[in-house]
Amino acid sequence: MISHTKYLWFQTKRPREYIRITDEVEAALQESGIREGMILVSAMHITAGVWVNDAESGIIADIDEMLERLAPQGPDYRHHRTGETNGDAHLKSILVHHQVVVPVTDGKLDLGPWQQIYYAEFDGQRRKRVIIKVMGE
Repeated sequence: MISHTKYLWFQTKRPREYIRITDEVEAALQESGIREGMILVSAMHITAGVWVNDAESGIIADIDEMLERLAPQGPDYRHHRTGETNGDAHLKSILVHHQVVVPVTDGKLDLGPWQQIYYAEFDGQRRKRVIIKVMGE
């Protein structure tokens, strides 16, 4: 089995951003040389996430609005008693999850016709990273 690791670094301009990273994951796959296997894509911070969904601006706005309804910015979360003010970002991260696994078939990402991979930042404006771990043969 071959294993290949690549890190992506982000420092967003806004506290909340959604960044399509499918091309970077595909590049890591090509660097690895595997033909069959899987790729783990994982946000390495507790206030960020990774998801697979449509690359359509309407659904991204809908996801953002849903997350804000479920975990609104600003309320007095218990986490804020630690001196932090990002309780909502922690909850949003749980809602979208911190990682995805994508199958690799015949040397290509085996995504559905509209599926794309996104990095979701919920407490940005500082440096954070994502790990891409390619595994297979």
